[in-house]
Amino acid sequence: MKHSIKQQIAIIFMAVMAGTVALCWIVNNIFLEKYYIQNKANAITNAYVRINEVISNGDVTSKEFDNELRKTCDMYNIGIVVIDAESKTIKSSSRDVERLIGRLYDNVFNPDPDAQYMEENDRYSLAASLDKLTLTEYIEMWGVLDNGNMFLIRSPLESIRDSVNISNRFLIYVGIAGTVISAFLIWFATEKVTKPIMELKDISEKMTKLDFETKYNSRSLNEIDLLGEHMNALSAALEKNISELKTANNELQRDIEKKEQIDEMRKEFLANVSHELKTPIALIQGYAEGLREGINDDAESREFYCDVIMDEAGKMNVMVKKLLDLNELEFGNDVAVMERFDIVAMVENFLASAEILIAQNGVTLRHAPREPIYVWADEFKTEEVVRNFFSNAINHAAGDKVIEIKYGFIEENDANKVRVSVFNTGEPISEEALPHIWEKFYKADKARTREYGGSGVGLSIVKAIMESMNEPYGVINYTNGVEFWFELETK
Repeated sequence: MKHSIKQQIAIIFMAVMAGTVALCWIVNNIFLEKYYIQNKANAITNAYVRINEVISNGDVTSKEFDNELRKTCDMYNIGIVVIDAESKTIKSSSRDVERLIGRLYDNVFNPDPDAQYMEENDRYSLAASLDKLTLTEYIEMWGVLDNGNMFLIRSPLESIRDSVNISNRFLIYVGIAGTVISAFLIWFATEKVTKPIMELKDISEKMTKLDFETKYNSRSLNEIDLLGEHMNALSAALEKNISELKTANNELQRDIEKKEQIDEMRKEFLANVSHELKTPIALIQGYAEGLREGINDDAESREFYCDVIMDEAGKMNVMVKKLLDLNELEFGNDVAVMERFDIVAMVENFLASAEILIAQNGVTLRHAPREPIYVWADEFKTEEVVRNFFSNAINHAAGDKVIEIKYGFIEENDANKVRVSVFNTGEPISEEALPHIWEKFYKADKARTREYGGSGVGLSIVKAIMESMNEPYGVINYTNGVEFWFELETK
């Protein structure tokens, strides 16, 4: 990394600190001396006010005033002299009184033209001037007190400049030391601040590689932690969206495969339909030609020919209808409508309508009356399943020719279900045929199927219906017959 955020923050902080120290040094150089001078001028003015007050009250010789005067002079490094009209010293803070008095007379009677006056009124004058005797610059105040005494208060400027220089040097030393120490502290502080940022950087880098396992752990709920939580939310959203995209892609792949299967099914369907329709069409065509050519002129033969044609046409009609129903189911166009109904009553109604068929085939039906069983399913489609199972049992019943319809309750994964089974006596289905009986146009016994006019799609319709309702179905072989079953939920 060319310039890490840690380095950038540290450099910015150090630059700001160094700039602050430099600015303070410049301000000191420009304004500190003036500030000191103004402060000294204020001290001199306060000393004048106090001396004028004490002398006016007549307490100039008191010990308390002497202590106060000495303290003020020592604190502000000022000298004071007060004289009366006869030039006698009233009060002085310096041993060199004569020199102070001479300086007072010079200011009063021979003022320095180069003096820089800071304040001037009828009571006193305040100015910065050069003492030509010592060649030292002073801030001086001179004038007349309220009682008529003359005074001089002064303080050397050299000490102020020395103090300013010392202060500036000290500021430089402290600033350099502070900058160095702060640089180390800032470096370690930025380490703590940038650590979560670097963590977020690592997380984002992993996210670019679709690795969403690493999560940011919040620490103090500041802005970086909020960003981390948003990164976690973004990571979860991306993971979810990518998962959905992969799922959609997988579904797309399945749809493509399903389309290919549908194409194959379509080809197979056309081939099977062509094969299944070829025989009845040939029979219809043959018998129709025979009628036209008058092969047999007797009425009985013509009636037989017509019966064959009608029978084959009826079989074709049934097969085409079943194929259309199966096509609707397999393509999902016929949606199952789930409703609650009594399965026992539905079966009994169907059996009542099939009484003639049962009697014609000489079948013994076993279906004991029982209490209602309410299920959730598509009632119309469920009846179609029962119809196909029952028709299959009628056509394959042999031996004792018994058909038995039973109900059994099943509890599986907390879902209560009822199993409806249709059993018929006869030959069991061969092991080779069992896996294929649900396929379209598959016929385990082609001769027998042809005998009763089966199309080979009835069990395929059952399979499509039960799968549309997501319910199980199946077949069980017995030594004396076959049982077809399906299950429905009761709750």
